[in-house]
Amino acid sequence: MQFRKDINGLRAIAVIAVVLFHFNASWMPGGFAGVDVFFVISGFLMTGIIFRGFEQENFSILKFYIARANRIIPALAVLCFVLLVFGWFYLIPLDYKTLGKHIGSSMSFLSNIIYWKESGYFDAASQEKWLLHTWSLSVEWQFYIIYPLVLVAMKKFMSLKVMKAIVLAGTVLGFLFCVLATYKWPSPAYYLLPTRAWEMMVGGVAYLYPLKLAENRKKAFEWIGLVLIILSYIFISKENLWPGYLALIPVLGAFLLIQAQRNNSIVTGNIIFQLLGKWSYSIYLWHWPIVVAIYFYNLSYYCVYLGIVVSLFCGFISHRYIEKANFRISFSHFNQYFKCIPIYCFFLMSSLGVFVFIKNGFDYRLSSELFIKNKNAIEAIGDWFYPKPNLKIGNTDVRFIKGSSKKNILFIGASHIEQTYPFVEAFGSEHNIYYVTMGGCFVSPSYVNPKWSCSNIQNYEEIINKVNFDKIVSSIYLLGGYLSDNENLRKEQIKLRINEYNNFLHFAKSKSNKVYMLLGEPIGKEFDPKISIRQNLNNFITIKNAREKYSLHYSSLNKLSEKKDIHIIDPIDYLCSDVCLVMNEDFKYYYKDASHMRPWYAKEKLHYLAQILN
Repeated sequence: MQFRKDINGLRAIAVIAVVLFHFNASWMPGGFAGVDVFFVISGFLMTGIIFRGFEQENFSILKFYIARANRIIPALAVLCFVLLVFGWFYLIPLDYKTLGKHIGSSMSFLSNIIYWKESGYFDAASQEKWLLHTWSLSVEWQFYIIYPLVLVAMKKFMSLKVMKAIVLAGTVLGFLFCVLATYKWPSPAYYLLPTRAWEMMVGGVAYLYPLKLAENRKKAFEWIGLVLIILSYIFISKENLWPGYLALIPVLGAFLLIQAQRNNSIVTGNIIFQLLGKWSYSIYLWHWPIVVAIYFYNLSYYCVYLGIVVSLFCGFISHRYIEKANFRISFSHFNQYFKCIPIYCFFLMSSLGVFVFIKNGFDYRLSSELFIKNKNAIEAIGDWFYPKPNLKIGNTDVRFIKGSSKKNILFIGASHIEQTYPFVEAFGSEHNIYYVTMGGCFVSPSYVNPKWSCSNIQNYEEIINKVNFDKIVSSIYLLGGYLSDNENLRKEQIKLRINEYNNFLHFAKSKSNKVYMLLGEPIGKEFDPKISIRQNLNNFITIKNAREKYSLHYSSLNKLSEKKDIHIIDPIDYLCSDVCLVMNEDFKYYYKDASHMRPWYAKEKLHYLAQILN
């Protein structure tokens, strides 16, 4: 294929957006859509390689795979090696173990699946994951593996014309599936191939159905495409479900720019964009670990600007000395494929990553006390017990614990209600217990979690009308969640939520004998095992500090007109004495993260719930 300066410039447009978004999302709120532009470019180029091979009857799947490996693996392997060396000296074993896991998954191109599995409500901050950005490389590689196999199989039974039509139809169906899946399963839809393949196939359609345009129409296509891409970068944000139907905006923009075929365009053909386009893959590889380092070590804001410069420099060095290395592509017989250098890079770095993970980040390097803390921190992270729903009442998912009487208790709220489950289950109340929850949600109907629906608890009237509850227990923990940055709008949101919570309390009192309100437990970074050991924090916080975190809650209590006859329980009164401890004398952490207690600790310490369960 003739070198396309316009496509190279389009790479620059994509990587600029991604880099700016990652270093400071406010600069380009929808910059993550640059990855979608990359997918379109990749699909165009890969489809071209495959179909030209079909037309010339010389396509080789093995050569295709080797060419892709030569392009992607060496630069990725060098990055992973540098991170392993860096981690040995500067990461605590807990973080080093995680890095090893992520290196293994990135080198084997399964990282998108790993990050999807880690992307639940309790997911660690994305800025703690040094190789999070490799999820897109994994999606591409999975596409590279499956796509040619499917096309080769199809070629045995049909003509190229029919194959092209099937690719077009598959692209449309893939988009429709993506739209549906994004709303039904937002996390897997973001990370996994089935909902991303259509974006690469759009690039394939651009190759298979090129448009012959007059020069003035080429300019129109280019500018419309460019406007669509820029609009997606500016007006879409991480608050939007993605990819979904909105992904069509940057994808269509990339499609139009490719179809315009303006190789002499000043927009995509200028020298700066040409250089950035050539370095784009390596810039993409190196920029994210630099972003993580700034967050990890709480560096000055001005380091963001330095980080962008370093990303460009590393991209240039990586492209010149690694990407441009002439690795062998053609081999005369199968045994010679074992001379393929990227294969050894793959096995070596994958094995090293897995070894670091298995060896717990080589925790033997630590002193005895830190060794115990590190070991306990690893055990604490992810320590959570809240079963799947075992009962459906109307549209409401319920966790039901059967008691010996006919009286019922409802626990309703977010994850801070869920964490009481181990104590309540172990208590053995004679009441029937109903847990109606949704993490990250509040019962106020105006409260919106951008990632998933809160209807399971916001439609509280349905279950309360259907079941006769003796007692109802709720929490105001997330009263202040997902508020606007605009001060005036923020005040209006709080006022509305307080009024709506008043309505909930009024309804709950009218339908039950007793209503309980749980305030917040002690929280803070000191409680997070990972951050605590990483930053060597104190093993306690003061009661004053614990209460300061809930200033909004305490001030809101005075505005609740339905507070009368509500039994209010403040966990800080029970969980703290002179101070609020974060671990016991054996350095065993009480919480799994900064704000959620572990099951064993809940069983030991939540005796203040006995007044509800008796």
